[in-house]
Amino acid sequence: MSQSRDGRRPDGGDGPKRGGADFSDDEVDKRPMEADVKIDMFREEDVEDEESPSGRQIVVGICCMMKKSKSKPMTHILERLCKFDYIEVVVFPEDVILDQPVDKWPLCDCLISFHSKGFPLDKAVEYAQLRNPLLINDLNMQYFIQDRREVYRILQEEGIELPRYGVLDRNPDNPEECNLVEAEDHVEVNGEVFPKPFVEKPVCAEDHNVYIYYPTSAGGGSQRLFRKIGSRSSVYSPETSVRKTGSYIYEEFMPTDGTDVKVYTVGPDYAHAEARKSPALDGKVERDSEGKEIRYPVMLTAMEKLVARKVCLAFKQTVCGFDLLRANGHSFVCDVNGFSFVKNSMKYYDDCAKVLGNMVMRELAPQFHIPWSIPMEAEDIPIVPTTSGTMMELRCVIAIIRHGDRTPKQKMKMEVRHPLFFELFDKCGGYKSGKLKLKKPKQLQEVLDIARLLLLELGQHNDCEIEEKKSKLEQLKTVLEMYGHFSGINRKVQLTYLRHGQPKASSEEEDSKRESPSLLLVLKWGGELTPAGRVQAEELGRAFRCMYPGGQAGRHRALGCESPIDFGDYAGYPGCGLLRLHSTYRHDLKIYASDEGRVQMTAAAFAKGLLALEGELTPILVQMVKSANMNGLLDSDSDSLTDCQQKVKARLHEIMQKDQDFSQEDYQKLAPTGSLSLVNSMKIIQNPVKTCDKVYTLIQSLTSQIRKRLEDPKSSDLQLYHSETLELKLQRWSKLERDFRMKSGRYDISKIPDIYDCIKYDTQHNSSLDLDDTLELFRLSRALADIVIPQEYGITKAEKLDIAQAYCVPLMKKIQLDLQRTHEDEAVNKLHPLYSRGVMSPGRHVRTRLYFTSESHVHSLLSVFRYGGLFDDEKDQQWKQAMDYLSAVTELNYMTQIVIMLYEDNNKDPSSEERFHVELHFSPGVKGCDDEENVPLGFGFRPASSENKDKKPNQGSLEDLSQDQTDQALQVYEPINIQKRSPIIRNRKTGSMEVLSETSLSQSSKGCTSHRLHPSSSRQSPEVKAASSLGFEGCSMVPSIYPLETLHNLLSLKQVDEFLNAVCESGSEAHAKTMKALSGLFDSQTRTSLDSPQAPGSEPSLRPPGRPLWHKEASVPSSAVSSAGPSSPIVENPALSFNLSE
Repeated sequence: MSQSRDGRRPDGGDGPKRGGADFSDDEVDKRPMEADVKIDMFREEDVEDEESPSGRQIVVGICCMMKKSKSKPMTHILERLCKFDYIEVVVFPEDVILDQPVDKWPLCDCLISFHSKGFPLDKAVEYAQLRNPLLINDLNMQYFIQDRREVYRILQEEGIELPRYGVLDRNPDNPEECNLVEAEDHVEVNGEVFPKPFVEKPVCAEDHNVYIYYPTSAGGGSQRLFRKIGSRSSVYSPETSVRKTGSYIYEEFMPTDGTDVKVYTVGPDYAHAEARKSPALDGKVERDSEGKEIRYPVMLTAMEKLVARKVCLAFKQTVCGFDLLRANGHSFVCDVNGFSFVKNSMKYYDDCAKVLGNMVMRELAPQFHIPWSIPMEAEDIPIVPTTSGTMMELRCVIAIIRHGDRTPKQKMKMEVRHPLFFELFDKCGGYKSGKLKLKKPKQLQEVLDIARLLLLELGQHNDCEIEEKKSKLEQLKTVLEMYGHFSGINRKVQLTYLRHGQPKASSEEEDSKRESPSLLLVLKWGGELTPAGRVQAEELGRAFRCMYPGGQAGRHRALGCESPIDFGDYAGYPGCGLLRLHSTYRHDLKIYASDEGRVQMTAAAFAKGLLALEGELTPILVQMVKSANMNGLLDSDSDSLTDCQQKVKARLHEIMQKDQDFSQEDYQKLAPTGSLSLVNSMKIIQNPVKTCDKVYTLIQSLTSQIRKRLEDPKSSDLQLYHSETLELKLQRWSKLERDFRMKSGRYDISKIPDIYDCIKYDTQHNSSLDLDDTLELFRLSRALADIVIPQEYGITKAEKLDIAQAYCVPLMKKIQLDLQRTHEDEAVNKLHPLYSRGVMSPGRHVRTRLYFTSESHVHSLLSVFRYGGLFDDEKDQQWKQAMDYLSAVTELNYMTQIVIMLYEDNNKDPSSEERFHVELHFSPGVKGCDDEENVPLGFGFRPASSENKDKKPNQGSLEDLSQDQTDQALQVYEPINIQKRSPIIRNRKTGSMEVLSETSLSQSSKGCTSHRLHPSSSRQSPEVKAASSLGFEGCSMVPSIYPLETLHNLLSLKQVDEFLNAVCESGSEAHAKTMKALSGLFDSQTRTSLDSPQAPGSEPSLRPPGRPLWHKEASVPSSAVSSAGPSSPIVENPALSFNLSE
């Protein structure tokens, strides 16, 4: 036998598989193997066919039952493994395994072997002793995995949290003699009491008949779990007594809210996690349309990642699956399955093959004299070129992002006095604060019931004393009955107590009514995230990856990487560096969203794109998006606003009611900041009242056209975008027609944003109706909105700052602490010394904080940066150019982003101001309908500016991102591009995921070399033109998003910190009030102990020198869908008490 085959260490294994491999319900993959894939079935004559070590392939043997070797996951992974130039795979036939002696088995250099039902593990162990191959999963440990007692013993020895348990060993010959005492609601095992509910598990891991016993207070009985049969995994039984024969583990039942987490490792540094519905819930297996069990990718915490590493190493199983129960703020391991693959994830198949292939090559290539070096990829050390052209380490990314495209928001106000409304107000606790927000289905049903009752009474008795207007009650009823079901995302009712009723036009009769109290009922509906909004958010998330180290590589193979894995869901996409930061525990991510449904779903869609997740948004939202709806962090609390905004609105209304052309004085009054976009809009409008007259006439024309369409039988049933009907569209516009012009003949300026909102939506999504004058209505209402919307947040600089502080002091303080925590306390950022051995860059990590919110917070935060005194415009030319650019931006549209990036220059003195470098970037979000030619030009997002042209990067850790590649005229930096109004091109299908097409573009502006993040182009690609008649959901296009522009790239951290301090402190009483509330918000959340063995964002390593293969980290582990931003320990801040994990 050749030296490499005989000379293997017998201890090279990497992990175990419990008796029944965890892909037991997989179908055997009947597809023929690809012609060029080097997977061979064994031929007996090969045993003696030895060859010299030089120039031959490394043979990886697959020794398992045929059901496993032919399963879909195994087939996918082996196909990818064979893409390595020097690896050949040989599958041991089942009849050879079962019937032939081990000396007749095929030869191999590396063995992947695992136990399942019917597998002769003893023979596999004998083969490993005979041939000494490199073991991927240790074989002897697989005996332990078949016994739950041994599994729990090993877990306990490793210090891994388990549910509290006791072992009941029965003698089969005398089962009654055992240390078990059973009572009605508990059992006592070896003197330890387990109250119901508790779990009873057979000690044999192959026996899946696990029972859960319930207390009599909950109805008693038991749930009987078993291996999935069809669509069932458990049944309820009235039996309350425990089993009287056999040996069992009894353990405490963990309340997990109905979900279990399955974790899959590939080596100690890669973990993929999925949540599934707990089989204990109701026993029904949730399956998708293809009959597969529904599982959701989830994020692992820092401690869970450490647990994954410990399990992999303790059981010496490279490929290993185990079960986690998340309960009471802890994560408990309740089962270790050994060899297990993820099902139906192309991303996982790519990653698994890459990790295993690199592992095999690293161990065996030197013996075979194969010219192979350990892959070193750019993202291993997160050093990137900054926009100012120097090489620094990226430490922190903070982004504040507006939600995506939504349906028009609608609102109806009515004053109510009926006793039933007051009863509801009292029942829901409205008198405590004088305000009430009703969003839950049960609450909305009660409002609907009241409306129905009052309308019934009005119909029967016209003279009855019901003060509520019939038309308003009918609208209330109609809106609440929409969709046939309630959802708090779609509708909400607000009730406000008015002590003396609502002020009305003066008349003696009405004055007398004002004495009695009333409730102001405000009904809000609409404002849902559209499918286009979801696509925008997901694509933006995908494009955001390009800002992270390694993200610019795009389709080009990473430097030194010899593993040509070039297919799968995300193989061709840029941004893999961020995903690998996740998988190697060095990305600390938290996502916050306000409590509005559209904002939360935008955050979930963005997360899906950012982290290459699959599946529906709801589970992603639940697992990954933190609700920040308390105390004004991301929501607008009107109580915290000053009177300034009301005064500004009154002044704005007064100026806009003048029936004459804007005078020079009006320009001074309305645009004292000299905003270019504002001045241009005023020039378009000239006379505000006459423009409002035109807008009103155009709305009348629009409603008239819709009514005519409704009368036409051909179009009356027409389905508009997002399931809207012509009838609903008419209601939308008729209400605006009624509300815009008041009885006095004056116009309600506050309706202008709503009019623009509606026409923008219809122009974007319902243009197929081809109604007359819609573009003119869009042009005029946009000009009006470009004045009204930004000026509602302040007219003068002082007003803008005052209003901005009322909105976003809590958010600014949070941003300040996000930046400080990245560098102040080394314990937060670096690995615990115990776990730092053997890790190339244990201290490297990137902290990401994403804040999703609505327009008000984005306007306010931008006002703070523009008018808060960060720079003197006259002294700083770069800032002056940035302010000129912002002045020309007309609208902060959907998906507007403000991005702050913090870099560290490790070559500078730690105490130097030059050590930390901050950059500020901005994008005005989604493109409008006619922005092609009038887009204000910024200076681009410059990851490799002109100063960096001659700089040579470190070839060991960084690709040269400053040079264009000539290959197919693509740049190294390949951002995702969403074309203007382009349909989504479905250009390839991989697995169950359809992958969106992408193009790339570079732009130059004013002599600077600038690269665009998620850029857009007015030129359509050929494939976009060819499909331009198509649309999203059959009738709509998805508009593109403006690229990020660098506002400033030469800020020091000290400068930003002092600026935020000054702005926050100048908020006076309003600031003090919100800060007090904010302190309470974060104090109340669970804190992480400083004694935690793992610091955030870092990669733990437990490898002492000289350990076998399963103690080494996988070379460049690829991204794990599950890898999350870890939580951070707590550090007390004298100014504010924040939870550092936030």
